[in-house]
Amino acid sequence: MVGLLAGAVDAIAGGGGLVTVPVLLLGGLDPVSAIATNKLQGTIGTAAATARFAQAGMLDTRSPATWGLAAAAFAGAVAGAALVSFAPVGLMRTALPFLLIAVALYFAFGPRLSDVDGRARLGPLAFALGVAAPIGIYDGVFGPGAGSFYMIGLVGLAGLGAVKAVARTKLLNLSSNLAGLIVFILAGHVVWSAGLAMSAGTLVGARLGAGLALKHGVGLVRPLVIVVALALSARLMFDPAHPVGAMVRSAF
Repeated sequence: MVGLLAGAVDAIAGGGGLVTVPVLLLGGLDPVSAIATNKLQGTIGTAAATARFAQAGMLDTRSPATWGLAAAAFAGAVAGAALVSFAPVGLMRTALPFLLIAVALYFAFGPRLSDVDGRARLGPLAFALGVAAPIGIYDGVFGPGAGSFYMIGLVGLAGLGAVKAVARTKLLNLSSNLAGLIVFILAGHVVWSAGLAMSAGTLVGARLGAGLALKHGVGLVRPLVIVVALALSARLMFDPAHPVGAMVRSAF
């Protein structure tokens, strides 16, 4: 049931880890194993959602530009995982909730989100190198909110309509998730029994979520992106490791 819910939400707006990681931690996994195992079920779920969008014609799988973006996200995630020991993770943890609030405000009050494509501000190569690869690096280093950042880039800079942006976000998420998963597998952190059990529900949920996005379009995508961005922001901000969370704990 947890995997089904996470897969459905993640297929539309990202943030499925908000549901699955706490459950894996409650199940007794240590934080690194929980994140690694979440990458397994998340990769399987995003693969199912990506396939559903491709079947509906929302992804041009014959276009070199499509696979160029996927390759850029994958390469970025590999580089991020390799550089993780040098990355300012503490600074990322502090700044991320505020960036996610900005994402929510953009979708709430920014240019009207539409199912129709708009004007692209960046070409495919510039977007791959300037947006997909850097977000992939971030996903390899840290990860939370990567889907929201892909989404805002695809809408604001690539000019895609809501459903096409969700579809392309799933492809890029799949690429960077797969890179991270490979690193975790090689390090031996994935708990296969838990990850595969959760993946059964995630597969169903991802197909369901993608179908809902295709059916309801911007009317579903926009509010869910806003809600997920704000929920993830709150979850990160009130974590004891975040300065705001530490301040709240000390006050009470």
